[in-house]
Amino acid sequence: MTPLADLIDFARAVPGHAPWPRVPVSADAWRDIAAWLGEDDFTLLGLWADGGRVHMALADTARPPAVAVVSLDAEAGAFPSVGRLHPPALRPERALRDLSGLRPEGIPDPRPWLDHGMWGGATTPVGYDFLAVEGEGLHEIPVGPVHAGVIEPGHFRFTVDGETVVRLEQRLGYTHKGLEWLMAGSSPDHAARLAGRASGDSTVAYAFAFARAAEAACGTGPPARAVWLRGLMAELERLANHLGDIGAVCNDAAFGLIHAHFGILRERVLRACNTCFGHRLMMDRILPGGVARDLSPEGALALRALLAEVHKELPRLAELYDKTTSLQDRTVGTGILRPDLARLFGCGGPIGRASGRDFDTRRDLPYPPYDRLRFGVALRTEGDVNARIWVRFDEIRQSMTLIEQILATLPTGPIHTPLDIAAGAGREGMAMVESFRGDVLAWLRLDAAGVIARCHLRDPSWFQWPLLEAAIEGNIVADFPLCNKSFNCSYSGQDL
Repeated sequence: MTPLADLIDFARAVPGHAPWPRVPVSADAWRDIAAWLGEDDFTLLGLWADGGRVHMALADTARPPAVAVVSLDAEAGAFPSVGRLHPPALRPERALRDLSGLRPEGIPDPRPWLDHGMWGGATTPVGYDFLAVEGEGLHEIPVGPVHAGVIEPGHFRFTVDGETVVRLEQRLGYTHKGLEWLMAGSSPDHAARLAGRASGDSTVAYAFAFARAAEAACGTGPPARAVWLRGLMAELERLANHLGDIGAVCNDAAFGLIHAHFGILRERVLRACNTCFGHRLMMDRILPGGVARDLSPEGALALRALLAEVHKELPRLAELYDKTTSLQDRTVGTGILRPDLARLFGCGGPIGRASGRDFDTRRDLPYPPYDRLRFGVALRTEGDVNARIWVRFDEIRQSMTLIEQILATLPTGPIHTPLDIAAGAGREGMAMVESFRGDVLAWLRLDAAGVIARCHLRDPSWFQWPLLEAAIEGNIVADFPLCNKSFNCSYSGQDL
């Protein structure tokens, strides 16, 4: 018996929700579940509304893991706050209220999150009450939302004592685009294009997760070759982003040489992606029922040449990073994320794994083709910028191993099977996919005509952004770019 089974009566699971169960619960059971979140391996995966109902996705990540969704009817438009008992739920809960109008009763932070005061037809944003900090000699440094360089908007409010950061508070939501509401009424194929634009650097992971959720609802599986091509695209996306992130962190420590070398390697990956799949980011290449573009023999040759180049250059760059004392002085011991916080927030990806949270969706909630591939999960416990860099180094090596395995075992055959929309009418599907940042969740409900009635997408950044606030405390202001880039959370993916 798992802890989930101790709290949830799975005999009450609603029919037509795949592959994990969805169970209606009472308000009391909802509170009990919220109170247990964060204990042992009991993790919040997502929190969203569907009409007058709220859903909470949960996982017991002890091996073997278990996943479930619990649902509560919001009587009179209200439901018991999860964030009151489990702080990681606060931001999803605030966003849920902004998007649906349902009220979390007892929420300790009632401020809007996505709504900047412009949704009712106003032409001027309303003010935002940042949390007060009292103390002698403290002052505030506001940064953003517009930043130097071509990056997404976000506001950071630092409270500092001299150069030491006492508190950081974030204000996001500037890139809110109404994505989930644009998906309502769309066909699964059109909604897949929207899902792939939730966060452009994770377009493959989002399209992958959405496609698997739609396929779960319809009971349709993609052809074998498409399954392996999806895995290939996912690892190429991971490879490109990790190469870019390592270089960018070093650049923020004023070591441009490594940034240049990693920039070259990342460009090589993107060019190979374009050769293989006709798009540098592989956008719109995964769709429900399979993939849109096959891998040609020329593409396979390009990938083998790419792997040879990365295999040659990566050890030398790792040694350069490791033996540059001035660089190590900036990254070792900087921006430490405590393991207990990583576990409490269910922090995924390299950020969580650099702080000892041993979770990877590919291994722990295995999905094709990863259930047939061999790979290791990089893990460190120091939790600093340096650990997050080394986890990325290790994951680059694992991605290259996975790409080699996929190329060696790629089956022949078709690459797409149309969804059985009639079979999916009125059903619900859910999926989780490991992006380069961590686990992406996709949940959808189809109406009687087989179009999207409701879809929810959850980026790993929801549970990572708050931890950046914790990791920067006690560091100097000048180290914030290092910490921020070593987290590399998504603005767009969090802003829906």
